[in-house]
Amino acid sequence: MGAEGTLKFSGYASVFNGLDSYGDSIMPGAYKATITDRDRPIQLRWNHSGPVIGKFTEIYEDEKGLFVSGELTKGHSVAEDTAALLRHGAISGLSIGYAVKDSEQNGVVRVLKDIELFEISVVETPADNNAHIESVKSAKKLSDVEKFLRSKGLSQSEATATVAAVKNIHGEREEDESKAVLELLKTFKF
Repeated sequence: MGAEGTLKFSGYASVFNGLDSYGDSIMPGAYKATITDRDRPIQLRWNHSGPVIGKFTEIYEDEKGLFVSGELTKGHSVAEDTAALLRHGAISGLSIGYAVKDSEQNGVVRVLKDIELFEISVVETPADNNAHIESVKSAKKLSDVEKFLRSKGLSQSEATATVAAVKNIHGEREEDESKAVLELLKTFKF
């Protein structure tokens, strides 16, 4: 469960069979070993050489490329700035920091077949134009639902009891559920 206000995101850090600005094309399966045989987590950084700004909650290959989900660290100044830029739509790029373990040259294109991944960064300008964050959302707490119910005339005890019932039904996944619950409640006539 993320902290209130934590920015969560997901997207593709790399897309298969494309061509990046360095003349590289990454093949499906290139990340298989590096994402399964790790001693240390893959770091989430700002612009490769910047600080760690959060953590990844999910990294896997699918038919399109290297899919990632992550959270930016609330209270970290660079992470907060990055979150503001992402919310505003000013940036959306993702880029990988890696070493090539196996490749072949195909004309002017270097085909990457096995990659050792070190880090993935939120960047201003990705080398792969298709590598970007597709979804950005802020974690909300069920306390937002309680405030909304109070603003509609429910007493403190009624609002608290309603939120407790929602928690009973949906568990403790507050940041995942509260936004949907709040949107549903807004459709009700009070």
